Amino acid sequence: MSIVASVIVPHPPLIIPNVGKGGEQQISKTIESYNKISNLISELKPDTLIISSPHAPFFVDGYYVSSGNTLKGDFANFGAKEVEFNEEIDQELVSAIEKNAKDNNILIGLKNEILDHGTMVPLYFINKKHKCKVVVIGLSGQSLIDHYNMGIVIKKAVEETNKKVVYVASGDLSHKLQEYGPYGFDEDGPVYDERIMEDSKNANFYNYLNYSKSFLTKVAECGHPSFVMMAGALDGTDVEATFYSHEDITGVGYGVLSYIPKGFD
Repeated sequence: MSIVASVIVPHPPLIIPNVGKGGEQQISKTIESYNKISNLISELKPDTLIISSPHAPFFVDGYYVSSGNTLKGDFANFGAKEVEFNEEIDQELVSAIEKNAKDNNILIGLKNEILDHGTMVPLYFINKKHKCKVVVIGLSGQSLIDHYNMGIVIKKAVEETNKKVVYVASGDLSHKLQEYGPYGFDEDGPVYDERIMEDSKNANFYNYLNYSKSFLTKVAECGHPSFVMMAGALDGTDVEATFYSHEDITGVGYGVLSYIPKGFD
C-alpha cells in the first residue's frame, strides 16, 4: 500500500469544546471541515496516521520521530486535563523511516515524548471516527528542501512496509491577520494566507519551496515546513485536491484541505 490520503489541518486548542467552553463556535467552519476530514479518514480506514507537527520536539539539524509503544497526552496546559490521549505507535513504520533516513544521511532522533497540541487537536477529531496507530514527526531547523527530502524518506518507508497510511500535516497559517490577534497585524499576513491557500488548492506543492525564510518569519506562520514535508511524501503523485475552508476570525489563519491520489480505489 501507500499514502492513501494527505490532509492539511490547523491545531487551535480553542477548537476543543472542553477548552473553548463555547468560544470554539467562532470557528465553526473549521469545526465543520474537521468533521468532514474525520469522515474521509474513517472511510479510508488507514492502518496508521503519520502526523507532522510544529509543536513536537524540534531538532536544529534533524527530525524527531516518536518511539516506544505508546504516546500519551492531555490538554491540562489548556485547562482540560480530562481530554486524554493514549496512542499506539507503529513501531514497524518508525524503524523503516529510521533506516531510510540513515541511508539518505538524514539525522533522526527517536524519543518517546508527551503528545503536543499540534498532534492532539487532529487526533481529537480523527479518533472519534477511526482509531489507528500513529507516528509523530517533528520539524527541523533545516531548509525547506530538507523537509521535502524528509517527506520522500517517509514515502519510501510507507511503501516498503506496505502500510495504508494517511499523512496529517498539522499547521496554522499566519498569526498576523488581525490587530487583535496574538501578534497583531502585518500586511504580509493575509498575503501569505492567500498565497499558501492558492498553492494548496491547486496542489502546486513545488511552490511551497519558494517562500523565503524572512517572509515566513515576518508572517509568523506555524506549519509551513509541515506542509512541505507532506509535499515530499506525495512526491511524484498526481492528486485530487479538495478545499474545505479557510478562516481568520481569531487573527490566525486556519486552512483545511485534503489530497487523494488519483486512481486510488
